[in-house]
Amino acid sequence: MFADVKCPPVCPRGGAFGSTPLCPPSCFHYKGALDVFYKIIRQEGFFRLWRGTNAGLALAVPTVGIYLPCYDIFRDRLEGYLSDNAPQLMPYAPLLAGSMARSLACITCSPIELARTRMQAQKGIPMGVKPPGMWKTMLGVLSPKTEPTPRNFQGLRVLWTGVGAQLARDVPFSAICWATLEPVRRYILGMVGDDAKAVNILGANFSAGFVAGSIAAAATCPLDVAKTRRQIEKDPMKAMKTSTKQTLTNIWRDGGLRGLFMGVGPRVGRAGPSVGIVVSFYEVVKYLLHQTQTAS
Repeated sequence: MFADVKCPPVCPRGGAFGSTPLCPPSCFHYKGALDVFYKIIRQEGFFRLWRGTNAGLALAVPTVGIYLPCYDIFRDRLEGYLSDNAPQLMPYAPLLAGSMARSLACITCSPIELARTRMQAQKGIPMGVKPPGMWKTMLGVLSPKTEPTPRNFQGLRVLWTGVGAQLARDVPFSAICWATLEPVRRYILGMVGDDAKAVNILGANFSAGFVAGSIAAAATCPLDVAKTRRQIEKDPMKAMKTSTKQTLTNIWRDGGLRGLFMGVGPRVGRAGPSVGIVVSFYEVVKYLLHQTQTAS
């Protein structure tokens, strides 16, 4: 009935309390990153673009706190072992250390990642109505509204729905990222020389992180699409029974190569700067702490 109707600049609403969007079906089909931004603002308001920020921060702090220090520990120990026993494998130490550290961080923080993904995927919430927060979203995963009684909580393992797809995405991402970042960082710092100051360390690590994060994000985009599809699945039994391979097969069948790389632009645009910012500030804090300790 809406086939020939063009959407107005602001999505009109009707029904009870104006909670039902009165838009043609084309309003809910996205053609690219800019189209997503435009339609979310029109349908749900400008500030919905920051939906899930609190869960994102709650995820980022423990993830980085586990990931980067563990990476340093694993890398140093691997390099120490390989230098004595298999020097030819030394270039692979960052790859292995990044994979192990990321696996540990992913498994630990997977429930928060699930809540964040669910929060960002929610649709149809009326303007002015506060959507459920992180903890309420996690409780909703444990005891969905489709259950006959609230006491029918599912096993806690449902909070780790999609962790396999997340590991399948994040472990290769980390492996590619660190295998690229370390040589680029060493090359840039080598040009600076022994006089490296905080500003030089910041710039070298940001540049290396930006390049490495962009390459890794583009390479692992299909796995990110599969992870998101599994985590926004409303049927918990179906989500737990469907493997990452099956999800990728379904995506390929429905959308081909374009479906597998859906959202690659925003993913690369986010991953490059975020990896650069996190790694550069982490290394600067390490440098300043080292300088303080040396001075004392």
